[in-house]
Amino acid sequence: MEKRANFGSKIGAILAAAGSAVGLGNIWRFPYETGAHGGAAFILIYLLCILLLGIPVMIAEFSIGRHAKASTGSSYKVLVPGTAWKYLGYWGVLTGFLIFGYYTVVAGWTLEYLFDAGLNGFIGKTPQDFIHDFQAFSENPIRPLIWLFVFMIMTHVIIVKGVQKGIEKFSKIMMPILFILLIVLGFCSISLPNSIEGLKFLFMPDFSKIDGASMLSACGQTFFSLSLGMGCLSTYASYFSRDTKLVKTAFSVGIIDTMVAILAGVIIFPAAISVGIQPDAGPSLIFITLPNVFQQAFSGAPIIAYLFSVMFYVLLALAALTSTISMHEVSTAFIHEQFHFTRGRSASMMTMGSLMVGIIASLSLGVLKNLTIFNMGIFGFLDYLTAKIMLPLGGFFIAIFVGWYWNKQYSYEEITNGGTIMKHFFKVYMFVIKYIAPLGILFVFANGLGFI
Repeated sequence: MEKRANFGSKIGAILAAAGSAVGLGNIWRFPYETGAHGGAAFILIYLLCILLLGIPVMIAEFSIGRHAKASTGSSYKVLVPGTAWKYLGYWGVLTGFLIFGYYTVVAGWTLEYLFDAGLNGFIGKTPQDFIHDFQAFSENPIRPLIWLFVFMIMTHVIIVKGVQKGIEKFSKIMMPILFILLIVLGFCSISLPNSIEGLKFLFMPDFSKIDGASMLSACGQTFFSLSLGMGCLSTYASYFSRDTKLVKTAFSVGIIDTMVAILAGVIIFPAAISVGIQPDAGPSLIFITLPNVFQQAFSGAPIIAYLFSVMFYVLLALAALTSTISMHEVSTAFIHEQFHFTRGRSASMMTMGSLMVGIIASLSLGVLKNLTIFNMGIFGFLDYLTAKIMLPLGGFFIAIFVGWYWNKQYSYEEITNGGTIMKHFFKVYMFVIKYIAPLGILFVFANGLGFI
């Protein structure tokens, strides 16, 4: 039997798991949600959701993956053979596969904008120019596909190299670079005139802004940001060593993920407010609003505007890549275990399948935009299906499985490392995963479908 790969170090395991969580959702979606729901007040609710919903479900995924020592798609067959729970594993694989397919479309856009920024293509453009350029590019049948292919190949190469030489090695390189870029860009942003107003909005809470919508949006952002329910964290945990502390790792990932999101807010809010733009532009924020913000904010210093733009899109590309690696690994590991193909062949099958999904998703924004499902284009449908249905349902049943079905002794062994640590925390954890987390996820699910 082939020996299962492991991460070579504790810091490697943490950075890989953090890389899975950190993605475009932190740098685009978090500032947008924060801007739409009252700034610092939203952040406080978000932090509460991280503690009560995100961390417990993450620990549950870690426990399942490490105890089974198998990919998400195979874990439940190992833990509870002969039961219908195996479909929960398949659900995670399918979710990760579909998200990877359309997520790499947007990831490819970051390379287009990095290329454009590198050629100083933003200079002298008006806000209307940025709108026109984005629409023309996203609807183009060829250019987005080229960048989609490039991004998938980048991800594929890292995955083929394996757990230690691929995922862990590149996580150790990319995550520190990502943090350095965040800090440098943050200092540039707060140096702008009137940037203090952006920081006030980000860090001084207005509790009058807290309502049901902001609370449910914060829970949804938690789920989206931490990559819960798609099998990435469970698959990565199957590579954890026995002495890895799951609770500490989960809190470390949660802290890193939140720091990236807040630092993204430090970059975006002061810069946008400095030039009189509110950063609540939704999906267009990073491809229409921000290029315009960078040019206006640093209009007196073109070289800084150039460097800021290039570094920002390098940051976006790195954040996207750390996430696509984990999504690719979910399906690759499952194919490798299920059919006993080589890792290279398994990765190639995943890449080719996802490329087909990505091509259709990309073309649905242009030449195939009249092809709809439930009155949504293919790209929008995939986003809706995965983010608002598949992820919450996956997380809900993970909580139910660990809280109500799985032998509690196994959870105890994983969380306490065989009864050596965190013994008093275990009772608190079991209460949260049995009651609070499932109810919280149901609220997110109901909100996503418009019932609340």
